[in-house]
Amino acid sequence: MTRFLTTLVLVASSAVAFAQAPAAETAKSLVSIYGVWRTAVLRKDVSAWQRATAPHRQAEIRNRLVSEKRPFPAAVFDMPAPPPSLENLKMIHLSQKGATAKAAFFGKINFGVGGDPTDNVLVLSFLNAGGWKYDRADFVNLAALEDVRKELAAGDLKYVSETPEFQADGVVPKAPLPVPTAKYIAKVYVFCPGREINVQVNQLSRHRFANAKEAEIVTGGALDGVNSVTYTAKALPGSTGKEALSIRVYLMSEIEGTKPIKAYEYQVAEGGAVKGFGKGTFEVDAATATKLVPTRR
Repeated sequence: MTRFLTTLVLVASSAVAFAQAPAAETAKSLVSIYGVWRTAVLRKDVSAWQRATAPHRQAEIRNRLVSEKRPFPAAVFDMPAPPPSLENLKMIHLSQKGATAKAAFFGKINFGVGGDPTDNVLVLSFLNAGGWKYDRADFVNLAALEDVRKELAAGDLKYVSETPEFQADGVVPKAPLPVPTAKYIAKVYVFCPGREINVQVNQLSRHRFANAKEAEIVTGGALDGVNSVTYTAKALPGSTGKEALSIRVYLMSEIEGTKPIKAYEYQVAEGGAVKGFGKGTFEVDAATATKLVPTRR
């Protein structure tokens, strides 16, 4: 599934169709807190957002924003699109395990970016921490799964009941320790078809990629001097073991017109041998620093 808008908290609507009776109360609670979160985002209400958002998610968002040198909590509400309403969506699946829960909604999910929404799936995750709190949203685009779209529309819920990503796992994440505002903004980029890649930068910023082509912000940013990079790689089911691989760390300049600087790279061409574990370093020296941060006058 594609991760969508991890900083959002989605709002509830009375028009939502609830799950079967045994889970009705939990379903109502989850939809309600989603609604509280969404309203807080739309109104840019920091206090309400904090009350509605899972503690670990707040900490992760805070660390990510300061690692991008963006203001917290103000930047929480800087989103490319408003969180979608649940109005006219149908809750097709509810999974609860321990203090975690996931609710899947099917219908025309409208992100307010124009066009005619089609039937897709929105998966909302929650954590019970003194009451249910919103965690994150995953948007499942069914454009390439037309058969699944037809099955869900007809009430056949086999896809959501059997897919692991729709199930609560009972794992309560620990809130990460707060990091200081980054001095230099950095990103990890990974292209890993057929593989799962785990990357650590400076033993602080941890990243997992699976069969992906993605970039993530380095928590805490890059540091003056030597920075460490470690990675692990393993094949996923169905992999040929011959797929290409690329792991990079880029330094992102705050100087207008300056391109990102490739500070670290491990790359294997298609058919090449991939190491299961590796480590390396990159350095931010005085000359590099002048390309990253504008000189103060």
